[in-house]
Amino acid sequence: MWNEFKKFALKGNVLDLAVGVIIGAAFGKIVSSLVDDIIMPLVGLLVGGGIDFSKLSFIVGDAEVKYGSFIQTVVDFLIVAFSIFIFVRIINKRFRLKEKEAQAAPQVDKKEVLLTEIRDLLKEK
Repeated sequence: MWNEFKKFALKGNVLDLAVGVIIGAAFGKIVSSLVDDIIMPLVGLLVGGGIDFSKLSFIVGDAEVKYGSFIQTVVDFLIVAFSIFIFVRIINKRFRLKEKEAQAAPQVDKKEVLLTEIRDLLKEK
């Protein structure tokens, strides 16, 4: 059973997944900081003089309805989704550019170059 577990846990796919989760969590912290520390204060200034959406609420009977927290979460999601979209778009654009460069400059085999030179020399004679 131990050997089967080692084979499962050390498979390439499992390790790739673990690395992806760790990097995703770190990237999530970066994006959360971007949203919380930079973008939302600016949005709050633009919308209503430094308003913090998360504190908006109203009382119905004995219950407090925190609609501001919901608005804050939706705005956070939109900003995170847009940030990831821009990041992926830039990376895809870069890969497409590299693919175009690779297609534009086809690599000629050394044998083919040599054969072309021999052909040209034979034509001259």
